[in-house]
Amino acid sequence: MATATPAPAFDPAKLDAFMGKAVTDLGAAMHAALIVIGDKLGLYKAMAGAGPMTSAELAAKTKTSERYVREWLNANAASGYINYDAASKTFELPPEQGMALTAIDLPGAFHIVSSCFKDEPKITQAFRTGEGVGWHEHDANLFFGTERFFRPNYEQHLLSSWIPALEGLTDKLAKGASVADVGCGHGASTILMAKAFPKSHFYGFDYHSGSIEYARHVAGRDGLLDQISFEVASAKSYPSNGGYDLIAFFDCLHDMGDPVGAAKHVLSSLKPDGTWMIVEPFANDMPEQNHNPVGRIYYSASTMLCTPASLAQEVGAALGAQAGEPRIHDVVKSAGFTRFRRAAQTPFNLVYEAKR
Repeated sequence: MATATPAPAFDPAKLDAFMGKAVTDLGAAMHAALIVIGDKLGLYKAMAGAGPMTSAELAAKTKTSERYVREWLNANAASGYINYDAASKTFELPPEQGMALTAIDLPGAFHIVSSCFKDEPKITQAFRTGEGVGWHEHDANLFFGTERFFRPNYEQHLLSSWIPALEGLTDKLAKGASVADVGCGHGASTILMAKAFPKSHFYGFDYHSGSIEYARHVAGRDGLLDQISFEVASAKSYPSNGGYDLIAFFDCLHDMGDPVGAAKHVLSSLKPDGTWMIVEPFANDMPEQNHNPVGRIYYSASTMLCTPASLAQEVGAALGAQAGEPRIHDVVKSAGFTRFRRAAQTPFNLVYEAKR
């Protein structure tokens, strides 16, 4: 007869520690909505570089209600986002927080969080059925928040380190190359590359028509429609256009239902000496190695966004946002590529180079 495993001893100190963590998380979750509000109303931008302000001064500057603003300011002070001086009863946005909340565009990430809460009923039902939830089925805050969250990272690294890390690519782009940006979303990465390499032509592809429409609008606003073509197409059906010197997948391969099928299409649409640049969320090889603050963000996002998106498509491989290098390598190798390497990395991304 099997011996029952004894229940673990209850430790009140561990309960207290966990409750402290949970209270911290609860405060962060509640404050996330206030960050979105502050972003939409321009409250952070109005405070940036303005020095100490009273709630009345900020309300007047932003044409908002003082009573709401006062409560919002105190919540931000309690969260450490804003400093409060009790003697003068004024609030001040420190320059470091100001940079993060305005220049670096951190609030974009909280718009993604906002969409997750709005779409929670769909994901809860997907847990029960095992079915997917397509990217296009989410709240629009996801599309705009994703662009704003990823764009500063691309602005900081794409031109300065990622492209230079790929064999001979900078020279090709400078002389004039053909580039496909697959899963381009709102086109932030496409437009960034086009402005840096005016002799090259860029094609942005995404299956989500609303994102392509917005990307065309931005390209037209910036006078780039002669250099960029944005089209609605999936990763397995975009046109080859005679072959590309560079095909780029920015933070999207793991979202695809059939990543191997997409990789095979990349191989068929690359020029013989072409390069496939794959940018993926940073992940270590084993799940336990990703149980850290960055992994926490990515696993949570993957539960709400990436895994449901893949399961909504054919095959439904559901690699997840923490797929890791070995699994991405397997996808690339299975498609027929013979050369694969990690070319660059940041705390948030891994950049791979694949060639024939």
